[in-house]
Amino acid sequence: MTTRQILVTAALPYANGHIHIGHLVEYLQTDIWVRFQKLYGNRCLYMCSDDTHGTAIMLRARQEGRSEEALIAEMKQAHEDDFAGFGIEFDNYGSTNSPENQKFCNEFWAAFRKAGLVSERDVTQLYDPEAGTFLADRFVRGTCPRCKSDGQYGDNCDSCGVTYSPADLIDPISTVSGATPEVRSSLHLFVNIEELHEFLEEWTQSGEHLQDEVANYLKGHFLHEPLRDWDISRPAPYFGFEIPDSPGNYWYVWFDAPIGYMASTQQWCDRNGEDFNDWWRNEKTEIHHFIGKDITYFHTLFWPAMLKTAGYNLPSKVHIHGFLTVGGEKMSKSKGTFIRASTYLNHLDPAYLRYYFATKLGPRLDDLDLNLEEFVAKVNSDLVGKVVNLASRSAKFVKELGLSAEYPEDGGLFAAAAEAGEQIAANYENCDYNAAMRHIMALADKANKFVEDAEPWKLRKEPDKQQQLQDVCTIALNLFRQLAIYLAPVLPRLAEQTGELLSTPIQQWNESQRPLVGTSVNKFQHMLTRVEESQVHAMIEESQEEAAPEEAENQYNDGPEALANEPLAEECTYDEFVKVDMRVARVIAAQEVEKADKLLQLTLSLGGDVTRNVFAGIKGVYEPEKLVGRLVICCANLAPRKMRFGVSEGMVLAAGPGGKDIFVLSPDEGAKPGQRVH
Repeated sequence: MTTRQILVTAALPYANGHIHIGHLVEYLQTDIWVRFQKLYGNRCLYMCSDDTHGTAIMLRARQEGRSEEALIAEMKQAHEDDFAGFGIEFDNYGSTNSPENQKFCNEFWAAFRKAGLVSERDVTQLYDPEAGTFLADRFVRGTCPRCKSDGQYGDNCDSCGVTYSPADLIDPISTVSGATPEVRSSLHLFVNIEELHEFLEEWTQSGEHLQDEVANYLKGHFLHEPLRDWDISRPAPYFGFEIPDSPGNYWYVWFDAPIGYMASTQQWCDRNGEDFNDWWRNEKTEIHHFIGKDITYFHTLFWPAMLKTAGYNLPSKVHIHGFLTVGGEKMSKSKGTFIRASTYLNHLDPAYLRYYFATKLGPRLDDLDLNLEEFVAKVNSDLVGKVVNLASRSAKFVKELGLSAEYPEDGGLFAAAAEAGEQIAANYENCDYNAAMRHIMALADKANKFVEDAEPWKLRKEPDKQQQLQDVCTIALNLFRQLAIYLAPVLPRLAEQTGELLSTPIQQWNESQRPLVGTSVNKFQHMLTRVEESQVHAMIEESQEEAAPEEAENQYNDGPEALANEPLAEECTYDEFVKVDMRVARVIAAQEVEKADKLLQLTLSLGGDVTRNVFAGIKGVYEPEKLVGRLVICCANLAPRKMRFGVSEGMVLAAGPGGKDIFVLSPDEGAKPGQRVH
């Protein structure tokens, strides 16, 4: 078997926030792949860093009254602690704010200049007059200039995938202050990657480096037309590296972030006495990037263009995964499903999530869903009920005897499981962890059936069957050890515990091909215990508690997000405004409207015998009986509107984007029905 030399990276976590379980999809997927490669005998390094530059870091540091360096140092330590808690092992974890990274940035920039790919021109850019800064792409929201989708960020549209300049947005809003940005001109530097169009088309469409759906996406959305020049600079003020030959301009964060992979490698090489070029300028080295689908564009077009121009290895493969949902929905702070890594670790064993994600991860871009009920059931059934149970019900019977000196006849069970190792290895290699877990659990089912049929608990009671007992337990524990080897990339702690139990550490994949005999068996220690629903509920409750003070702290920053999704209406005069007669009203009756999906019929009292019949689109959000007696705000002089279900004589005021997020407005205590809202 030829040993491969592999360098692996995961996308750099941004230093402006903590690691949450959505992030962990990627870092666990990568860690499992790296651990498999090392166990299989390949030379494999896992490099990562904190992504530290940009406007967000600058603004947060300014808000907190400390330096950017102090902020990113604190977040780096928090990130490393979270990763370590989940058993994610990097060979080096660096920072993009490092001298190594700046050195490589200078080198790439010189290569672009030498190739004649850099141009300079004034750019009209959005500037926040209240914050006193030019706005980075992600700090502007508005309407997509192509598909007209609302609430899109300033660099690309989530709906149609088009990229653009923030100045191209329709009705832009600053998410920093909520102000309407001003258009100002500043000098920007660009890289003309269209010059590399032919190379990029060949590389992306070769069928070797990308999943088919990614290659098709790039072809259909970008490569079918000339590629836009890449705006590679940002004007001051900006936290990052100043461009040496363009004072007052800084490299855009997406220029220096992927270079962080190389800087991290350089740090590892310096520490271990290795040659950097042996990893990044060696055709024998494979480079594998693991990323989320939201940053496909940067890693499959810009980054290969940078590497090609500077003369470095191109990625052998870019592995792209989907997003995480919880219970079929986006993670929610208010529901407690936006779970920090540290919060999870306060309540649950990291092995549970490592295994659950493995059962969901495949080679495609499909999103993963964390169903908490399934999570509990799968962990308890597979890990505790099948795998660990196999060891616990066998080891205690053979502790004094040890394993048999020769491997007994087992009807072909060990040989069949050894043969399955080749397919399981191929599944790991192809990132099809879901298939690997299915194969492993099928082997666990066969091993458990063997133990159930052999009934070692009965053999133990018969003095003349102690050799048979030893043989049965030798088979069972060897089948368990095979499972532990196959699961080692996913459950490294279980592999360690298995080595301790059987006095022989697990070090190589091919150990699954040879039975272990004649060794002592140590006292069985608990490996994995059942997960209880109460633990999951406690985790959710803590996540909700964490979100509450955060939401209170950020209450004055919630406006920009809402404004970005639904910009302000055109200006009206005072005379126009006073025509709208808003009154306090009390709900005196409420009922569902038959055959209407969204409507409730409300009877509102404006005081005395004055009432209004109003149809409100709040069905499914509010229960009718709980609205009765509540004070609301009603537009009382709205012209009656004839509807299929009757006549609506007003409108109840509510906020929110719609769907389940509708919030009926109420006056403070003491207001009386009929009072005008001024």
